Amino acid sequence: MNERSGAATFWVAAGSLLLVFTTSGAPIPMFNLYRSEVGLSQSDIGMAAVAYFVSAASALLLLGRLSDHLGRRPVALASLACAAVSCLVMARLDGSASLLAGRILHGLACGVASSTLGAYAVDSAPPRLRWLAALISGSAPMAGLTVGALMSGVLMQYAPWPRQLVYVLVGGLLLLGAVLVATSTETAQPRPGALRSMWPRLHSPAGAGRLLLATSAAIVGTWSLGSYYLSFGPALVVEHLGVRNSVMVAAAYASVLVLNPVGGPLVRGWPVVRAMRAGMVLLMVAVLAIVATVQAGAVLPFIVASLMVGLAQGVAVTGGVRALLARTEAGDRAGVLALVYLVSYCAAAIPSLVGSLLADAVQPFTLTLGYVTLSLVSAMVALWAASGCPSQE
Repeated sequence: MNERSGAATFWVAAGSLLLVFTTSGAPIPMFNLYRSEVGLSQSDIGMAAVAYFVSAASALLLLGRLSDHLGRRPVALASLACAAVSCLVMARLDGSASLLAGRILHGLACGVASSTLGAYAVDSAPPRLRWLAALISGSAPMAGLTVGALMSGVLMQYAPWPRQLVYVLVGGLLLLGAVLVATSTETAQPRPGALRSMWPRLHSPAGAGRLLLATSAAIVGTWSLGSYYLSFGPALVVEHLGVRNSVMVAAAYASVLVLNPVGGPLVRGWPVVRAMRAGMVLLMVAVLAIVATVQAGAVLPFIVASLMVGLAQGVAVTGGVRALLARTEAGDRAGVLALVYLVSYCAAAIPSLVGSLLADAVQPFTLTLGYVTLSLVSAMVALWAASGCPSQE
């Protein structure tokens, strides 16, 4: 592959990865509209979030290595097609069944895209763009969800057809992305073993029990809170913060994602104990600030506190995962990342399931307190476990 064709393929893969997650972020500001116009309950929305996390985790674990055997292009096209079908389903949403189907499709598309389009971007990046490929692979999910939520919020507020227009626009971009991917250069030649690659491989580094516990606790504390914003954030912002503008609703959700990619580079080179302490202390301050700002009905301080959560996640989780990978042989790194993904999506799905079962019986603020308590306990566990790790690690 020459540098020009490699650069073109790189930008196509990176843009397509961002676009798939943009599709997934688009429905979030609409949840309150779905409640009022379609009759969905808060429990319906919460269960749809559970379905999203479970389908994304399943796709990552079962299909994450499929493109190594079938080639990047066909699997990438499948993820784009899945996202496009989700746009059709969501544009015609008329009840809880179609919301559930749409979010399952979102999860499958995002799970496949994370591994396939991320690997496609890394494969095709010219030497001068290697650093950008790694950054995009790690940051595209958060960036795409943010762009999708904000785009949807703006169109809902200022454009016609508030429940359909964003899906029409994103669907058109997905079709364009599929055409560009289909005409891009393949970077992984097909080889046998596709079915065998679908068997999940989990791996924990030997002697890294305390480090794995600290990282897992940090993941639980931050991912559970992220799932809360996805499931119940729009209702909280409307009912307790008095926000009616859909752009502000989208901004309140996106605020928990924006600074996540900054956390890792910010503490690059720090020992994991130091990064974990900084991230978990920041998380505890942030969640207490969330409770205070919700009680006060102060939306801008609420957004600031949410930004702190995203930064805390980037600092602590990135530091922990980096230390785990440093203790792992190259051939086992995929298994370690699969384990990290499994913990992450379970940390999001299980609290969302419990919250969904309670959502129609309790107030959004009561759910907030439950999630905050889980984050505080997880942060304390992470701090305790990290204190037993070698200080230089």
